[in-house]
Amino acid sequence: MKNVTTTERKSEREFVVTRTVNGPARIIFEAWTRPELLKRWWAPKSFGISFISCEADVRVGGTYRFVFGHPASEQPMAFFGKYIEVTPHSRLAWTNEESAEGAVTTVTFEEEGGKTRVVVHDLYPSKEALDGAIASGSTCGMVETFEQLDELLVALGV
Repeated sequence: MKNVTTTERKSEREFVVTRTVNGPARIIFEAWTRPELLKRWWAPKSFGISFISCEADVRVGGTYRFVFGHPASEQPMAFFGKYIEVTPHSRLAWTNEESAEGAVTTVTFEEEGGKTRVVVHDLYPSKEALDGAIASGSTCGMVETFEQLDELLVALGV
């Protein structure tokens, strides 16, 4: 049975994505924190983007930098920030610093019965920043991204 991804604007500044994933929190957390795994599922294939590089120093104060290429763009796109909370297997939080309108993202991992409920919570600095993210389409890729995570877990034998 296919798991359902829900997306919801919770307030003027908050966007939340929820999905139950088939696998233990330990493995799901690793998929979110190990660059060699992130590269295999994070970028929605339908967007036509691909990883050029993926760096993640997953510790409080550590930084990340994801660089993507797209056939329609001569310049690569970089997404970067720092980790502000890291609680192994249960919680991650990071800043999105590629623009002044970047959100703070918090992800929680709640395991029950061999499955993990993942909640992605983006808090934007303003209503206008979230409006802009929704209008740009940047919030709509999570359904496909989670489907790709499911594929990775099957490939890993989870």
